[in-house]
Amino acid sequence: MSAELPTLLLIPTGIGCDQGGYAGDALPVARLLAAASGCLITHPNVMNGASLYWSDARIQYVEGWCLDAFTRGALRLRPQRRQRLGLLLDAAIEPELALRQRQVFEAAGATLGLEIGPLISTDAPLGVSLRLAAGGSSWGSLERPDALLRAGERLRQAGATAIAVVARFPEDSSAEALQAYRSGSGVDALAGAEALISHLLGRHLGLPCAHAPALAPLAPMAELDPRAAAEELGYTFLPSVLVGLSRAPDLLPPEQAALPGDLSIGQVGAVVAPAGALGGEALLSCAARGIPVIAVQSNHCLLQVGAEQLGLTVLGAPDYCAAAGLVLALREGLAPRALCRPLPPLEDLSG
Repeated sequence: MSAELPTLLLIPTGIGCDQGGYAGDALPVARLLAAASGCLITHPNVMNGASLYWSDARIQYVEGWCLDAFTRGALRLRPQRRQRLGLLLDAAIEPELALRQRQVFEAAGATLGLEIGPLISTDAPLGVSLRLAAGGSSWGSLERPDALLRAGERLRQAGATAIAVVARFPEDSSAEALQAYRSGSGVDALAGAEALISHLLGRHLGLPCAHAPALAPLAPMAELDPRAAAEELGYTFLPSVLVGLSRAPDLLPPEQAALPGDLSIGQVGAVVAPAGALGGEALLSCAARGIPVIAVQSNHCLLQVGAEQLGLTVLGAPDYCAAAGLVLALREGLAPRALCRPLPPLEDLSG
C-alpha cells in the first residue's frame, strides 16, 4: 500500500443530508474513507453518534471553524494520543439532567480510561434559541456568548486541552418537525445552533471543542428511522463527543515549528463532499489549491450548490463506495480517467 493520502470528508450540518444529517450515521462512510486514505480529517457531526462512537487513530476529529482555518493554511494539526478533557455545562441545565452529564464524564474516565479534567458550569444561562431558515436548514443563536467564553477560559487555565460543551436546548416547539426528523424525512433542528457554540469556543480558545445538547428524554417511537436511533439510547449525547475529543489533534499556528507527523493543507490529497453542498469555505479553499474534489451524488440535501453553479471541475462519484475507490486511486497515483471507458481523446496542442 502506498503512503497515506490525507483526505478531507465534509458533510455540512443542518441541511438534511441523507448520510451525515442524523446521529452519527456517516460513521460508516468515515471508516471506509479512513481505510482508503490512511488518514481522514473530518468534523464532529460526522463522528458523533450520541451514545455510539468509533475510535480510529486514522481519523482526525476537527471542529468546523478550525477545519475552515486549516484549509486556509491558518492552522496546522498535530495528531495526539490523548487530550485532557474539560466539561462545560450550561447553567440552564436542570440539576438531574446536569447530574447525568457529570456521570457520563466520570464514566469516560473510569470505563474508557480517558483523561478527564476539570468541569465548570457557566455563570449565566446561555440562552440557546433555534431557528429554521426559509429553505429548511437549521440555525440558532445564543443570548450570552460571553458566559460561554468565560467558562471556556477558566477550563483552559485549569489545564483542559480539549473541551466538551453541553448546553440546554429548548424542547422542539414543532412536534411536526421533530416527528419528521425521527421518521427520517426532516432536518436536525439542533445542528445549526450546535455549530455556532463550537465555532465560537474553538475560535476563541484555540483548543479542540465539540458540543452535545441537553434535552429531556423522548417517549419511545416504534417506527423510528435507524439513522436517528442513536440519539434515543440514553440520557445524554455526550459519550461520542468525549471519545472524539480524547484524540483530537492540537491546533497550531503555521508559524510554530513543525514536527514530523504534523498535518498541513499542503498534504491533503482529496476532499469528499455531497454533490449539492460544494459551496462551503473549506471545500472552496481546497478547490482553489487544486486539491481534487470528489462530489458524491447519492447524498442528497436541501442545498443545490453544485459544481456547475460554482464553475468547479470535480470527480463525480455515484456513492461513497465509489468515492473511496477514487481516493484509493489517487493514493496509488492512478489517474481516475484511466479507470473509465471510453478513454477521453488525447489533447493535441500542436494545431
